[in-house]
Amino acid sequence: MCAAQPDGSVRQSWTYAPSPEMADGEFQDWRELLEQRTGMQLSGERRTFLRTNLAGRMRELGLSCYRDYYRLVTDSASGRLEWIRLVDRLTVHETRFFRNPQAYDAVRRYLDRPALQFDAQQSCDAWSVGCSTGEEPYSLAMALHDVLSGHGMQAHFSVTGSDISLPVLARAREGAYTRRGLEMVPEAYRKRYFEEYADDYAQVVLELRRRVCFAQVNVLELRNAPIRDMQIIFCHNMLIYFRRWLRERILDELVSRLRPGGLLVIGLGEASAWSHAEMNAWPAPGVQAWTRREAA
Repeated sequence: MCAAQPDGSVRQSWTYAPSPEMADGEFQDWRELLEQRTGMQLSGERRTFLRTNLAGRMRELGLSCYRDYYRLVTDSASGRLEWIRLVDRLTVHETRFFRNPQAYDAVRRYLDRPALQFDAQQSCDAWSVGCSTGEEPYSLAMALHDVLSGHGMQAHFSVTGSDISLPVLARAREGAYTRRGLEMVPEAYRKRYFEEYADDYAQVVLELRRRVCFAQVNVLELRNAPIRDMQIIFCHNMLIYFRRWLRERILDELVSRLRPGGLLVIGLGEASAWSHAEMNAWPAPGVQAWTRREAA
């Protein structure tokens, strides 16, 4: 039996020790829990990743074996709060501004069509699914503002970023990033959309931050998400972590949140066999994209 702090409190100091070994059954329990609650697949090659992240949190709690921590997360009254802390460690947060520039080129081309107009009754609303620390939704906001302002419609857009992790959403709302993190941002955009913050940080200008909101959404529970009637849905480099059938289920649900004529963009090869009766392929090098058919 493994010992734990009676009140579940975090120790203020501890001596570093190697991660305890993880039995096959323990690994299977944890990977099944992660897939059940987040949809994320964890291959056998990522066993060390799982063990390292679990052990780090276990040391903070004064736990010394994986089964006791598993029971804490799944059975105790405080398990839901602990799961929120843990999922931030286990979900992938790799992101950067204008990751895959071809995806944003596709959005610009889509927005730059003369037939596409927005007014006070129907703004251009975009959704970044799996937004992590905010670089993607802010990149979308910059692209939208740049193109629409060229048509005199800069006031009529908004961007929603969603993620399962509350800690990364908190960082995204702040909109502060290191200058090194801005390397992929075009120089004209850096001057227009960022201001000096503190030390080596810059912050997204208030005007743009006001157009971007963030919400906690688990992609396994999209039916409960209030986000609807989107003009653009950006679900880029996220589906690769899920099984094929789940990718297709997620995409089907996203289609129902897209307004007629709206654009759906995902990473190249993330769902190469998927099709939908209401969607037409949108030619876009370097990504997969579709538009929803207009009502007859």
